[in-house]
Amino acid sequence: MPTPSMEDYLERIYLLIEEKGYARVSDIAEALVVHPSSVTKMVQKLDKSEYLIYEKYRGLVLTPKGKKIGKRLVYRHDLLEEFMKLIGVNKENIYRDVEGIEHHLSWDAIDRIGDLVQYFEENPGRVEELREVQKNNG
Repeated sequence: MPTPSMEDYLERIYLLIEEKGYARVSDIAEALVVHPSSVTKMVQKLDKSEYLIYEKYRGLVLTPKGKKIGKRLVYRHDLLEEFMKLIGVNKENIYRDVEGIEHHLSWDAIDRIGDLVQYFEENPGRVEELREVQKNNG
């Protein structure tokens, strides 16, 4: 399994490739607010771990293993953002909160959160009931 830092890179690389069709070291560095040299070191680690193929000065390509994990990490992030919105977390806190917890939850917990989000989305009245409870509690 990738480390939390590797996960951050894989998630960002996956998103860049989805959005732009490619991910350059400079794009990754800018997105993660790190130095390009740090990106190069991590990309080399990800290459060794077979999450991507990196050729100096030519760019990188996610392997099927890297794509699968990248997609799953993006799903996890999006699901947690949706969950935070659903339970009424202030918008300005959501991204930071998700970044703070996403690496600390098991995939079992992620699946249960997915079940809960689905439960609320299937019946908007449930969300309204939750908002009433929140209003009454304070």
